[in-house]
Amino acid sequence: MQAQLQRLHDLKLNFAPADLPAVAQHAWHVDDHRRSLPPEPPGDPVRHGSFEIAKLLLCDYEFADPGRIRAYYRADAPLEGRDMLLEIRYLILRVRVGVRIGAVFDEVREIAGRSARVWGWAYRTLEGHLERGQMDYQIWKWLDTGEVEYRIHAVSQMAEIRNPILSLGFRLVGRREQVQFARRCTERMDRLVNASLSGAHTEPRPRNAAGILMSPTSAPG
Repeated sequence: MQAQLQRLHDLKLNFAPADLPAVAQHAWHVDDHRRSLPPEPPGDPVRHGSFEIAKLLLCDYEFADPGRIRAYYRADAPLEGRDMLLEIRYLILRVRVGVRIGAVFDEVREIAGRSARVWGWAYRTLEGHLERGQMDYQIWKWLDTGEVEYRIHAVSQMAEIRNPILSLGFRLVGRREQVQFARRCTERMDRLVNASLSGAHTEPRPRNAAGILMSPTSAPG
């Protein structure tokens, strides 16, 4: 695991991020998913509220469906620029691919006369991934009403896959699994935030002797 994770440092992105704004016209998929989380009082995020809890879950990659994916990364790696080895799970199949987190953002956005505090980050696919593209994970809080949302924005396309069996399998079920993965992420985030607000404790993330963390943990759901 340590050697596989170390090799990610030498890999380049398998697409050009500068091309993303125009890809919708060139057979790329553009997806947006949104899930309401428990609201807070209006104003800035409150201590131990939905926004801050979701932010921590996002930072730790705890929101992903553990039955479908596991992420491995170094415990001492900062979030911005972090390389992650993702183990994709489908039936008995296990495929490991690499992604790299880009800039982390924390800002107030003005949308149609309303202000929203937005925190999040995006990861981009590396060489050898089954897909090409970027996934943005964001926590929003509308400052006027206290509404909190978890959002995913994804731009993706099937990559060139040399293994003919993997290529055929991805063509058959890849798009369906991609959409279901994002939906399950929003559902799991909702469950985890509600569980934390109710006082439930989460499992510690397993760490091996080399300081590599594994996320997500298995509970709840």
